[in-house]
Amino acid sequence: MDKFIESAVTRVICSIQENLGEQITIDDMAQTAMFSKFHFTRIFQRATGVSPGRFLSALRLQEAKRLLLTTSMTVADISHLVGYNSIGTFSSRFHSSVGVSPTAYRHHGGLLPPPPAARTADAKNPATVRGRLSHSPGCRTDQVILGLFSDRIAQGVPVSRATLRGAGAFELADVPEGTWHLLAHASVCSMDNPAHRQLYVAAWGPIEVTSGMQLGDIDLWLRPKRIFDPPMLLAHLDTALRTTLPDDSPENGISAPARPAA
Repeated sequence: MDKFIESAVTRVICSIQENLGEQITIDDMAQTAMFSKFHFTRIFQRATGVSPGRFLSALRLQEAKRLLLTTSMTVADISHLVGYNSIGTFSSRFHSSVGVSPTAYRHHGGLLPPPPAARTADAKNPATVRGRLSHSPGCRTDQVILGLFSDRIAQGVPVSRATLRGAGAFELADVPEGTWHLLAHASVCSMDNPAHRQLYVAAWGPIEVTSGMQLGDIDLWLRPKRIFDPPMLLAHLDTALRTTLPDDSPENGISAPARPAA
């Protein structure tokens, strides 16, 4: 990515993070990036994989998750603090993205039971997606979660999912027809410093899946999560990764343990 574009997109994302409660428009973001609105939207999508509006919404929900677990603020106050004028709209978007309501997410301390079974494709002619996951030889991971989602944001229930214990071959079965993005998330530690863990990610797509397709040439490479990568919203991913990722810093995408409500 061009350094000038990288700097502009980084500047916009940092500005969004600092002003989540404000009514931020695409014009505001383009002005911060110092590009025309059309050009800014194009380069932002190229850098992040999603539109500026979708990225903004994901950042707001990520911050809401953090506030639900680390403060005793009401759901209404949190929704307002992250930029929603309607608690109903906030709750609906939170539920569809995270998988549970804001109240349930707080009640469970962000630790959710296993998700329902993934959507099943046509049993007569199911599609399968196969590939291989790799990462740097100097890293070690205990668990990698892969899922097929409708876009570059890990939210809602994946149409197919798989779990690996580390690098190696993977297979996602019973994949329905459609256009999907393959996303991988893992807790990775350095061989030199096993106590330090970091969220690693990988993405591939869009993948056009047709009935009976046997796709087997995907080569995923895990890398450290960057500011350009959309937040991980699905609560079940938090649950799966938190057991191996003690670093609860927001940039790692893992929320801290809940405080007792007042």
